[in-house]
Amino acid sequence: MADYDRRQQGGHNRKRRYRDDDDHYDRRQQRRRIDSVPVPVRLRRQLLSLADSPLRRWSEEVQSIARMVAENYDDENLRNTFVSLAMQLVVEQPLKTPFVAAVVLVANTIKPEIVDAILTPIAQETESKIAKGEWREVKLYLKFLACLQACLEGDGVFPLLEELFSRAADLQTASSEDTIGTEIVKIILLTIPYIMAAAPGQFQQKAADLMDKTDIIASEPHALQALVDPYHPDPSSESATTSLSLCMLLQKQLQAEASKNWELTCIPRPWNMPLEEIEAQDKLANAPKHALPTISIPSTVITGPRPLFPEVYFSVYADQEVESVPSTDSVASSLIRDGLTDTINGLHFNRNATARYLIDLDCYFADDTFLKRATPFDELRNAAPGRSTWKPEDVAVDIVFAQLFQLPAPEHKLVYYHSVLTEACKLAPAAIAPSLGRAIRYLYNNSPRMDLQLSFRFLDWFSHHLSNFGFTWKWAEWSEDCSLSDLHPAKWFLRGALDKEVRLSFAQRIQKTLPEPYQPLIGPEKEKDVPDFKFNNSDTPFSSEGQEIGALLKRKAPDEEFQPIIEKIEAEASERALDPVVASTDVFMTAICWVGSKSLSHVLACIDRSKERLLKAANSSPAAQNQVLAAVMAYWHAHPGIALSIVEKLLNYSILTPASVVRWALTDASPVDGANAGEALAQPHIFELVLNTVTKVSFRVRQLLASPDADEEGRKNEIKAMQDLFGLLNDLLVSWAGGNKDELMEMGDGSSEPEALIRRWGQRWLRVFKRLGAIEEAFVIEASKEKPESSNGVDAV
Repeated sequence: MADYDRRQQGGHNRKRRYRDDDDHYDRRQQRRRIDSVPVPVRLRRQLLSLADSPLRRWSEEVQSIARMVAENYDDENLRNTFVSLAMQLVVEQPLKTPFVAAVVLVANTIKPEIVDAILTPIAQETESKIAKGEWREVKLYLKFLACLQACLEGDGVFPLLEELFSRAADLQTASSEDTIGTEIVKIILLTIPYIMAAAPGQFQQKAADLMDKTDIIASEPHALQALVDPYHPDPSSESATTSLSLCMLLQKQLQAEASKNWELTCIPRPWNMPLEEIEAQDKLANAPKHALPTISIPSTVITGPRPLFPEVYFSVYADQEVESVPSTDSVASSLIRDGLTDTINGLHFNRNATARYLIDLDCYFADDTFLKRATPFDELRNAAPGRSTWKPEDVAVDIVFAQLFQLPAPEHKLVYYHSVLTEACKLAPAAIAPSLGRAIRYLYNNSPRMDLQLSFRFLDWFSHHLSNFGFTWKWAEWSEDCSLSDLHPAKWFLRGALDKEVRLSFAQRIQKTLPEPYQPLIGPEKEKDVPDFKFNNSDTPFSSEGQEIGALLKRKAPDEEFQPIIEKIEAEASERALDPVVASTDVFMTAICWVGSKSLSHVLACIDRSKERLLKAANSSPAAQNQVLAAVMAYWHAHPGIALSIVEKLLNYSILTPASVVRWALTDASPVDGANAGEALAQPHIFELVLNTVTKVSFRVRQLLASPDADEEGRKNEIKAMQDLFGLLNDLLVSWAGGNKDELMEMGDGSSEPEALIRRWGQRWLRVFKRLGAIEEAFVIEASKEKPESSNGVDAV
């Protein structure tokens, strides 16, 4: 009965639905068409997607948004949405700045009040950012104002640029090492092209006069430029050339552009309407002019939160037979690079969106600036004369690598730039993968003449990138380099990259991806997750004692039970004319590594339980402290990544000191594989060990300097320890770099290839740590200048 009722009920409803179907269906559909999205929401959608699609005409998008804003200007919500979103786009998505400016210019022809509504907050923000020293934001706001030059009264942005230059000139006069002045000149030079594109033929003399002034600063290499040059060629080679700074390039490029009547072919001009829109173009030409609100510049400008260094031009497509990226002769190389660099660094919170902008790069520049996407490189040779051969994928990849290889450090963590390239490759593999392949080959071939820190960044990125794509690469191309000496830079890269790959996976899997010549680089030791315990071999001295200590560690025995065994080892060592503490430390630390080999937490637990004994041994003599480190590195020599993690924890416990790590790496790193200390310079994990240690010390000092709770005595001690560490590094590396190290002199008269290679490794190491030392010293000096201001009894909240 219940079933019958349900059927009847359902049938009745169905009949009614069919009976009323036409009326109900039509009304519902009609209602959907009438119920539109609120105007502020539509405005937000359209403004955010402005210029994103190559299928939509710029003029139509710009006019549509401008009309929407003008017609609904009385809506306070819409007005605020437009102003705030426009300012946000200018900072976060600077590739869209000309398009946002075009919306304002078109809106000016309909509702002039809109221009004043946006000029006021832009001027206030620009003034605020100048006072805070946030120079990238200053540059982005000035770029927006430059695109509005056509609707500004008088000389528009030029008086502001003149005043900024006067500050830069004062700073440069005071000190040749000043970086703020150079940064301001760079901002001025990047702003001028947008003024000239927005107001063609009107301000040529003003631009020429300003560029005559900037030439004084821009044409001279900065005192710090050599410090951050990505290339460090062998001084004895013929390829020792100096890279050009971005500021110097811009000056030359703009001078060339001025001689061509400011063509600036790459800059989009969405304010130029198509021929059928003559009326709209006339309105733009005769639109009302507006006064730029006053922007005050303080008499003393500051560096701000981001340290400033000269920017040096770096390209991974520099030596190609066909130009797939803009050459340094073209202003497009600087303008495109600047816009995309700001996008990458500004959108660091969303790597997926950043990768999308890389792929869509050609949407935001003038037509015919780039080739069609995914055009094979081989087809560039057949391009018609006068036609662009710039590949958008190459330009995007080039700019990401320029950021990744920026010295002394990129703005964000290295892994962010890794992830951007990974996401871009996933979004458009057919377009990005070939570009990455050519970039990798360039970096591999030029790695020997690059700064060592950048070579290491390349090694790190390469292995990480392959791990995201099944560890596949055309390894056969480099097969011949497997037979090179271990001191050769190419062999250094291959050993380091494969070691990193094993860390990210496991040896057997990596072996399957490699041709036969590479197999010896991943030896049988790497296949073992747990290395052999040398004291299980009865022929090893102190084997029984080592096994006993291992058994005690496994059952977490109290410290007193270890003492008799330690004393026995030390007595036997004395009889053999060995250092007793060194011998007992070697046995004890090796046993800890073996027992803790299951995981990092296991070894940390072992170290924690044995901390007092290890501290006592390490403090007894430098040799014993060295042995703690040597035992860890020897046990995990096939898996140096694990060894480095353990060393970091030993530094945290103060069982090892930074100086002991540096001294071991550069003088005593010999027991493993029979390498002497000079050959240790050519081992990637030894460089990683020292770099990590120095970074750890520097970070600690910076923390103390920034902390209001740290006591003055503690600060001074930490600063002194850091300075001593850099002094020790310098003393040890100078002798290797100069070829007068005792071990090097014993090898021969300095003319052999191994001696030359070791000397070269010493030079590369020395440059890296000299730069790091100089940067940290400068940071300490700046912090000491600021300290009195914050310690006058009034702390900033």
